[in-house]
Amino acid sequence: MASRVIAIDGPAGAGKSTTAEAVAEALGIAHLDSGALYRAVTLASLDAGIPLCAGTIVSLAHSLPVRLALVRNGFRPEIAGVDVTRAVRSERVTAEVSQVAAIPEVREWANRELWHAATQHPEGVVSDGRDIGTVVFPDAALKVFLTATSTERTRRRARQVGMAEEPEQLSRLAGELQRRDDLDSSREVAPLVPATDAMILDTTGMRFEDQVAKIVSRARKLFK
Repeated sequence: MASRVIAIDGPAGAGKSTTAEAVAEALGIAHLDSGALYRAVTLASLDAGIPLCAGTIVSLAHSLPVRLALVRNGFRPEIAGVDVTRAVRSERVTAEVSQVAAIPEVREWANRELWHAATQHPEGVVSDGRDIGTVVFPDAALKVFLTATSTERTRRRARQVGMAEEPEQLSRLAGELQRRDDLDSSREVAPLVPATDAMILDTTGMRFEDQVAKIVSRARKLFK
């Protein structure tokens, strides 16, 4: 399975999901967004009003269930069979998802779910997150670590959420991204680091089409 996996990792706001989606479309394979799974289990826990601790979250995830469902050429987050693609992007989920994702038992559950999801698409997947190439798919055919300056990532995230690019709002958003980076990089389990064999791609000032083309070109050479 890993021979048909492209792993894209990187910090918050680096454009992992949009890039992974475009790469998957260009290659005719599926986009597997690990962040959507963590967001979905966070949303389920918040809606259920349970403590954000290991046992209760994992039990809830199994019982509902929380999963990524294959729909045509992509996966969508579902809770008890309900599409929560839009709901998982809410501010309250964003505020808590790093805390939930840092729980070892939750990560073990998520890793199993991601592996299971990947097997559903025989042509392969492009999966993005923060430990895809280091932990989830360490034998991925291609590993990419996307990065950009803090200023660039802040602007991208502001455009993504439809925020006006005013100094005060950008400063607040930059602080939120930095806190997310700090949490992801310092956690004991699967911290945010590039895989030793990853292609490092700094996209600061790079056109979106060009960064996608670089990854697609490398993938096509490997997938021959």
